[in-house]
Amino acid sequence: MAPSLWPGKGRWRGARRLTPWLLFVAALLMVRLSKGAGFADAYALLSRPFWPGSAQREWLTAANDLEQRARLQLLEQDNQRLRGMLELQQRGEGKGLVPAAVISRTPRGWWQQLELGRGASHGISAGDPVLGPGGLVGRIVSVTPATSRVKLLTAPGTEIGVWLPRSRSHALLVGQGSSRPRLRFIEKDPNVRPGDLVSTSPASTLLPANVPVGVIQSVDERSVPAPMAVLQLIAAPEAIDWVQVKTD
Repeated sequence: MAPSLWPGKGRWRGARRLTPWLLFVAALLMVRLSKGAGFADAYALLSRPFWPGSAQREWLTAANDLEQRARLQLLEQDNQRLRGMLELQQRGEGKGLVPAAVISRTPRGWWQQLELGRGASHGISAGDPVLGPGGLVGRIVSVTPATSRVKLLTAPGTEIGVWLPRSRSHALLVGQGSSRPRLRFIEKDPNVRPGDLVSTSPASTLLPANVPVGVIQSVDERSVPAPMAVLQLIAAPEAIDWVQVKTD
């Protein structure tokens, strides 16, 4: 049979070969214009059986309740702290006690010093004792007109005279650069035990007498030449953000 000479049949075959490509290009344009909405709908439809059920919703609700309770607890603690600051300030009025906020401390010097937001213009001078909630914290070592620096009882090199009212024993408090300073006793048999109160010495000329300092945590009776003890400070340095400076 002789080949067809109709030109239309050749063009029809060429159009049939281009049709799949034209459809592909059209599909790409539709995806482009719809920004993939069709794929997103298809994915949502196929993944619906795997969506979180009631158990997951309960977990999310419980987690949200826990977060809200934690926020409320933190707000209550902050409120108590602010009330304590106000009470501390009111107690110090007219008694030679200057309230001061802790404005700075460094991780490397955490047990060594504090920076206070009050200084010489508020009557603070070097050597003044610094009191925290419940007891002695340290002493002022330097001042500027608006700030002052506190050397903590826990700082290495700190040495102050203390005594134990129960046994009337004298000792030397020595900072160790940690949260627990040590006590070096003078007598070989100081008659001390865990739980004993420690205060500033009544014979001290650098610090006010009988200011609470801490409580004996443990005693090493085998230490030479005299027993030593570990002291738990009443005013814990790691938790202090407000102090009083005794200026007279």
